[in-house]
Amino acid sequence: MIFLLLIFILIIAAFLGKELIPKKLPSRMHTILMSAINAISGIAILGALIICATNVENIVILALSMVAICLATINLVGGFVLTERMTRKNN
Repeated sequence: MIFLLLIFILIIAAFLGKELIPKKLPSRMHTILMSAINAISGIAILGALIICATNVENIVILALSMVAICLATINLVGGFVLTERMTRKNN
């Protein structure tokens, strides 16, 4: 039952995000949203680092943590590059 509730929440969130963000959100808000996503990616990196430090005996957990660190780092760097490019003044 809990699994179905979580799937339902995921579907509703995806639908609302698809409908509200591109249509109702001004372009200036993009940098604020990117900052929030960058913060979430930073938290994911810290959590994966903590898991790597505490569960070194389980190779599956270690491998998934390393993948999470790599993907979250790519997302974090890409978000900063995109935000910097959008906020750069044209000279």
